[in-house]
Amino acid sequence: MGFIKLDKTKLINLSYSLNREKLRTNRAGSYASSSIINCNTRSYHGLLVVPQPLINDDNHVLLADLDETLTANNFEFHLGSRMYKGGVMEPKGHKYLRNYNTDLNPHLVFRMGSVELVKELILAQKEDRILIKYTLRKSPEKVQLRFRPFLAYRSVHSLSKANTYVNSQFKAVQNGASWQMYKGYSRVYMQFSKKANYIHVPDWYYNVKYIREQERGYDYLEDLFTPGYFETTLKPGESLVISAGLEGKSPSVFKRQFTAEVKKRIKRDSFEHCLINAAEEFIIHNKKRTEIIAGYPWFGRWGRDTFIALPGLTLTRGDTKSFHEVIKTMLTELRNGLFPNLGHGKMASYNSADTSLWFFWALHQFRLMSGEKDKLWDHYGKSMKSILNHYKTGTLHQIKMHENGLIWSGETGKAVSWMDAVVYGKPVTPRIGFDVEINALWYEAICFSLELAHESGDEAFVKKWQKWPGRIEKSFKEIFWNAEKGYLADFATYEYHDFSIRPNMVIAAAMPFSPLNTEMKFGVLAIAKKDLLTPRGLRSLSPSAPQYKGIYKGNQTERDLAYHQGTVWPWLLGPFTDAWLNIHGERGKEFIRSIYKGFETVMTEAGVGTISEVYNGDPPYEAGGAISQAWSVAELLRINWLLNNKHKSLQSNDL
Repeated sequence: MGFIKLDKTKLINLSYSLNREKLRTNRAGSYASSSIINCNTRSYHGLLVVPQPLINDDNHVLLADLDETLTANNFEFHLGSRMYKGGVMEPKGHKYLRNYNTDLNPHLVFRMGSVELVKELILAQKEDRILIKYTLRKSPEKVQLRFRPFLAYRSVHSLSKANTYVNSQFKAVQNGASWQMYKGYSRVYMQFSKKANYIHVPDWYYNVKYIREQERGYDYLEDLFTPGYFETTLKPGESLVISAGLEGKSPSVFKRQFTAEVKKRIKRDSFEHCLINAAEEFIIHNKKRTEIIAGYPWFGRWGRDTFIALPGLTLTRGDTKSFHEVIKTMLTELRNGLFPNLGHGKMASYNSADTSLWFFWALHQFRLMSGEKDKLWDHYGKSMKSILNHYKTGTLHQIKMHENGLIWSGETGKAVSWMDAVVYGKPVTPRIGFDVEINALWYEAICFSLELAHESGDEAFVKKWQKWPGRIEKSFKEIFWNAEKGYLADFATYEYHDFSIRPNMVIAAAMPFSPLNTEMKFGVLAIAKKDLLTPRGLRSLSPSAPQYKGIYKGNQTERDLAYHQGTVWPWLLGPFTDAWLNIHGERGKEFIRSIYKGFETVMTEAGVGTISEVYNGDPPYEAGGAISQAWSVAELLRINWLLNNKHKSLQSNDL
């Protein structure tokens, strides 16, 4: 039995199966996603979702769905699953499902009396192409199969509506047909590994319902275009592979390509292998750029998420090549000491005060995890100096070092820390002033840079910056630490201190170079364990706070109000683990291991085989947000790495 295997009782139970989603991505930036029973429940679901650079910097759903009808003994079995307005399911193919497993790639087994059909799918690793394999495992005689594609041709963030200007024409290709609904879009080529007859009967299917979008307060009814259908036959024991891609290809290669693609995948036969498999899905290579997608299905590349996720996604697997490729890609967009937090080129937003500082942390993790000490300053020293100088003298969003050595950041109406939700033009968690994690990252950045510069003989840099760690450490303790409370302020100004119990102080305790002494770290961890720690991560706010929200659900405004006001974030377990092991060493590993192992049950929840973006702050800590989040997966992998390696730490007095 596979590690992830679901039986008939779960699959035909829609309250269960429609809440489990599958995801497959490739290195070209494409993905395929749906519920585990192939009933799309989001606008983001589809069989072929690909970037469309001629339209915008976004993913677009081209092939939304593919219905199958099997005819045996003059009886039709409709194997697709789709929900319409009013909650009507038609067809109801889920009732024929017997099991689902996803060791290497998703398998669905349909059984109709004495007939058993197996459906598998996989994305080509380096091209925009999905391959779907059907095997007639059991049948007393050959069967007829009819396949009807449903096209959307729209952004993942919008929905298609029936119209009269759609291009309903097709072009015949070898063993298939191709379509292009609108100008500017790629053409989709659907081809079969054996001869199939295509019948062109363009039509619209109206009011397809996406229940997850309805729950999230968005438009949830879509009209899908179907250009026609294909017919072919299968004999008992015979297999058929259907290809849908942006280019035509010889059908003779499809079966071999499917087998070859499956062999490239990491088997998901254990919890750790599921995490490794998921980690690979975030790293994409596109036109000499290597980037990390922050989360699926709706995130693109985010700068902050990139640097936080980078060590866990790459170094835990010994992939130093991808680590450096991602860093070099990000450095091409460094401006005024800042990395873009989201977007590219003209669409880039330089709206984060901490992203550039996480860059230093990622490089420090490279040194600690890889053991390599050479050339970091040679490769990245110029950029590191530029960032530090811009933060010192001042850059966008009032980001500037004050005389006390601390970084002030933020401006009215903006949210420049990772707690960046904005509702009605106002940040939900306004943190204008000295933010605790930003200043801990600032201290870490300077100390690590001094270490590298000293080793590389850059005495000019050392002379310029060596006085600042001591001043920053002193100011940090004076500004943030409250001995009576026993923990740190979340942010402060010269007149005000916010002592809301949030996880940002844990980041301060977790830095390899931390401005905190051991007693302070104990205090931070004690309050974090008591008020913030859950089996799924750290809460973003203590339940004792009046503004605490323990459930992350509802429309955009309701979710944004809860996003950083109690919602649980798995990635924060990474800093918690660093701080915990810095204090407790090898003796602290059993406690952390129990938290890590607790995520095994998540593998059959929400995004099957991966870790979600957030979880509710209240029990039973249900998943929310994106079904697969880079820093959630990455930090669990890094935690596992820490558990399996002798713990290393650097204290500020190492300078």
